[in-house]
Amino acid sequence: MNILRITGGRVIDPAQNLDEVTDLWIRGEHIVGVGQQPRLQATQIIDATGKIVCPGLIDMHVQLCEPGREEDETIATGTAAALAGGITSVACMPNTEPALDNQAAAEFVYLQAERAGNANVFPVGAVTKGRKGAELAEIGGLVDGGAVAFTDDDNPVVSAEIMRRALEYCRMSDRPVLCHAEDPELTRGGTMHEGVESMRLGLRGMPALAEEVTIHRDLELARLTGGRLHVMHVSTAAGVELIRRAKERGVRVTAEACPQHFFLTDKKLRTYDSNFKMNPPLRTEDDVAAVIAGLQDGTLDTIVSHHSPQAPEKKLRELDLAPFGIVGLETLLPLCVVALIEPGYLTWPQLIRKLTLNPSDILGIERGTLLPEADADVTIIDPAVEWTIDIKRFRSKSRNSPFGGLKVRGRSHGVILGGEVKLS
Repeated sequence: MNILRITGGRVIDPAQNLDEVTDLWIRGEHIVGVGQQPRLQATQIIDATGKIVCPGLIDMHVQLCEPGREEDETIATGTAAALAGGITSVACMPNTEPALDNQAAAEFVYLQAERAGNANVFPVGAVTKGRKGAELAEIGGLVDGGAVAFTDDDNPVVSAEIMRRALEYCRMSDRPVLCHAEDPELTRGGTMHEGVESMRLGLRGMPALAEEVTIHRDLELARLTGGRLHVMHVSTAAGVELIRRAKERGVRVTAEACPQHFFLTDKKLRTYDSNFKMNPPLRTEDDVAAVIAGLQDGTLDTIVSHHSPQAPEKKLRELDLAPFGIVGLETLLPLCVVALIEPGYLTWPQLIRKLTLNPSDILGIERGTLLPEADADVTIIDPAVEWTIDIKRFRSKSRNSPFGGLKVRGRSHGVILGGEVKLS
């Protein structure tokens, strides 16, 4: 049996409040522990001097597009992109064709991920059949098929009654309902954030209120039902405050942020570049500051890529016709370093918690820790390396990133997945 010793790295594991320069030992597919292990003789050694060694990163908001949209991404290419970004586990959104709304569909995701042999993939089931918002999906069957959470993702659940029943049903299996907070009546036809910039550019806007009223509604439904609510890609100052107050009242709510919403503002649309078109849209400087503050005080529990690949020909259309979305698996880590670590908003242990332990706890998956006997999923990070993002070198099938050419610091040096060294 292979015994792997990762030596000399700064080992950070929020589950153990561990942050020290020490050795990490892996035997077979499981963690043995840290420090001296006199009874073990390493058969393989990785020198991680000057590097950070942490649990494998988890991205709980990823669109893999298979089946039905293989021109944008596949499970094989998406999970390869994840590994390149230092991510060992992803939660796969149900916006496929057909939607992941039954047991067989969830099992298909597991099968394809196993065939690909890259990152772990955990399917997220649709809340409603076909993601059409009219009738609850087969919640029980999806749970049996391995679904770790439920959402209609880019299609908001418009009906308060259906959202209430989803929270009640998912409470029985202790699964979270992931909320895409948008009132489509307020955003229909919109291209970007509604404000000074949209007026200046002559583009139809998507008001912040569309996010905030939906967050308020779903928080009240979570309070009523006792269900677990997770608010996806929070982008507005008022939305952050609503979640903060709900947590103080004891509502079972968690929430996530994306790098684009704490790194960019709506001024980027002045270029009319469709790679800056996303949903939720880029907001204002005040919203960016509020999202960062929410990450600092724990209101926002996780950081995700919201990886939303679109084939190049789709993004080449006119701005108002081009689809929303950007890819993010391969840029998640360096953007967090540049936007959060370097300015001093978060420490490395705080950031790693939001990329490992917290998403693991929310999804109820046995990942995100370096405790003895845990699955040996590990990410080794070079925090100092400087590099330039080159979209032509992405492992993802799509290239729709607004960050091409950006000089950044920090990236994955390699990953270990189930005890096997995948990239170095």
